[in-house]
Amino acid sequence: MMWANKKTILFTSTALALSMVAGAAHAGGFALREQSAYYQGTSFAGNGTSGNTISSMFWNPATITAAGKGLTFESHSSFIAPQSDLNGAFTPQGTVNTLTGGFGASTAPSGDIASNAWIPSTYTSYGLTDKWYFGLAINTPFGLATKPEQSWAGQYYSRSSEVFSVNVNPTVAYKVNDMVSVAAGLQVEYLQIRLKSAYPLAASLTSSVPSTEVKGGSLGFGATAGITIKPMEGTEIGVGFRSAVFHNLEGHFINPASVPAVGVSSSRTGIEANVILPEMVTLSAKQRITDKFTVLGTVEWTNWSRLGTVHLSATDGTTTNPTGLPDLAFNYDDGWFFAVGGEYDFNDQVTLRAGVAYELSPIDEDIRSTRLPDNDRLWLSAGATWKPSEHLAFDVGYSHLIPADTQINIGPGHQDYNANIGTYTADVESQVNIISASLRYKF
Repeated sequence: MMWANKKTILFTSTALALSMVAGAAHAGGFALREQSAYYQGTSFAGNGTSGNTISSMFWNPATITAAGKGLTFESHSSFIAPQSDLNGAFTPQGTVNTLTGGFGASTAPSGDIASNAWIPSTYTSYGLTDKWYFGLAINTPFGLATKPEQSWAGQYYSRSSEVFSVNVNPTVAYKVNDMVSVAAGLQVEYLQIRLKSAYPLAASLTSSVPSTEVKGGSLGFGATAGITIKPMEGTEIGVGFRSAVFHNLEGHFINPASVPAVGVSSSRTGIEANVILPEMVTLSAKQRITDKFTVLGTVEWTNWSRLGTVHLSATDGTTTNPTGLPDLAFNYDDGWFFAVGGEYDFNDQVTLRAGVAYELSPIDEDIRSTRLPDNDRLWLSAGATWKPSEHLAFDVGYSHLIPADTQINIGPGHQDYNANIGTYTADVESQVNIISASLRYKF
């Protein structure tokens, strides 16, 4: 019976580590919204309509028809400075409590688990004729890096987490007439994860508990599409679509320590898991009010609910669990984003912009994990453009994100809870500041 409990802990810790496949915190789930310094300044209101930037192709590839004939290039960079502290307590139960000698609750602080990040993106468009346009976007649409203190209270549920992606998106757009443009493109995406958590079976063996590790990578494919409609002078509506991207992660799980007393040996097990990253639909509009002032708006839906259960399996026959590795339950809701903003042309060289947005996270307290203390948030943004010449422009944008009050409650009824590990409850204190800048050049 004790060995059965230890197998449960070993592979539950694997599942808990792999839950980071669903982790991050800047655009709901683990998506990264920071793909444009221009639209950072409006809280991404109007990001699916055409304008002075081609970075809108990330959300709606049909917008590149506004760039005109010839070559246009843009380079955008966003510096994300998040802060997130988990203030709570872990109470060991079952086998972990026995191995640790019944030491009672741990309140060791997490420290700031969030890591600063630089998010680059580049966009290129080429107008071959008045009708046909080609584009290429290179982005990082998903990513995260978190690292709490090594021996913090929730270490058996999570330690360091890394998610990295690169997405290459070639696009073809066609301008039907002065009112309608359409486009379609291909997504080629590389995804890599590396996740660690404390190894429960080693709890009483060393002063520093070693970590389990899950690492995997995959090349996946998807599509993009979009349409812009200009029903009258000064009015535009844009609809953009980024499809789901299908990944088959291949990698390994490392069991770091031997426990001869219960027949567990250190091992490296090959694993694979099918992961489908969500599709996204963006509806944007803009309306010119005066020659100098324009109002912008966006509603965005992300199908995070498709990330329900991920099936994990061993690929090399070395798993110590004869019944196979467990399924991973995420059970996300869909994500929603609502933004409104405005632009004011101060003069021929300077444009000012601002915006506010509210984001509904796909994560709530019923499923919120220590790896992903995500919640609904308010966006407050401002930005500007300086255009010193006809061909050259610079953009800057700033956003401050204010999350709703957030708690973690991993106990009976929570999908991460395991009675052989223990409970963890915490209040989360977090905020995010984002600074973006870009260079735009029309050849």
